[in-house]
Amino acid sequence: MELLTHFKSTKQATEVRRAGLVAAALHLAAQRSPADITTADLAGAVGITQGAVFRHFASKESIWLAVLDWATDTLLAQLHQAVAGTDEHPLSPLHALQAIFRAHVEFVTMHPGVPRVIFQELQHAQETPLKARVRDLMQQYRTLVMATLQHAQAQNLLVPGTDLQAAAVLFLGAVQGLVLQALFSGQVQSMTAQSPGVFAIFLRGIATQQALLSIAHSTAHSLESTT
Repeated sequence: MELLTHFKSTKQATEVRRAGLVAAALHLAAQRSPADITTADLAGAVGITQGAVFRHFASKESIWLAVLDWATDTLLAQLHQAVAGTDEHPLSPLHALQAIFRAHVEFVTMHPGVPRVIFQELQHAQETPLKARVRDLMQQYRTLVMATLQHAQAQNLLVPGTDLQAAAVLFLGAVQGLVLQALFSGQVQSMTAQSPGVFAIFLRGIATQQALLSIAHSTAHSLESTT
């Protein structure tokens, strides 16, 4: 019994320490280039020795892989939750797109280290395990956006002949553009104020006039109910 208790305690301590190192990596990545962050920096951030870092991760690369795994799981969970709405108030496809856009902006605002890690890795010309993780994240994200666009098209909410592939690229590019400008300016919080206008411009390019009027009406109603 004592051995089992010790095993559980050790396993829990390891999971907590790994989570702490991932959080430290994200915190430091929000402040400077991920390429410049050393295992000594991470050790100091969580209060352990540099050697102890390698008792929890086999290499520095494995730490960044864990960071991307956390980012993928957390972001996608928030996006799917945003799309789901509630049982009482299910979202229309266009409102779901708006919810995805808003949830992504909120995620980056809370975790600015994530896009820094992603953009850092995409600069490498060669294939790497980290780059493969980023590609997997983007593919799952794109699949969600495409499915939502297809639902909108099936409900005749989009302008006839809308190129869904191009619309998905434009959607992702709009979010990424906001993120890049926010990182360049050092004003990540600015995305919150800018994102509604950016999404509105995107929506005007793909939605029918009737769908736009419906969204404008529901948005006005929502604002009235909160005042």
